[in-house]
Amino acid sequence: MPRYTLTLMGLEISFKTDADNVRIEAAQAFIENKHKELVSGAGDISKEKLLTYLLLSLADDYLVAEDKLKRLEGKIGEILEKTSTDPGR
Repeated sequence: MPRYTLTLMGLEISFKTDADNVRIEAAQAFIENKHKELVSGAGDISKEKLLTYLLLSLADDYLVAEDKLKRLEGKIGEILEKTSTDPGR
C-alpha cells in the first residue's frame, strides 16, 4: 500500500491508502479549494474553527450527493420496473 505525505493548509500529514495518486491529488485540490472558499468569507479565524467549518462543509456536500444518488437510484428502479412490466417489450 503506497504511503503519501501531503501538506494541507500548512499541516503535513502522512498516510497509507490503496487510492492511486490521481485520486489523492484530486482530493487534495478539492480540500484546498473548499479551504479557499471558507477563508475568503470567514476573515481572521482560528485554524481549529476553520477546520471545523471545512469538515461541516464537506459533510454537507457528502450528504447532498448521497441524497441525490438515492433519488437517482429510485428513478432508475422505477424505469427498470416499467420496462420489465411493459407488455410491448
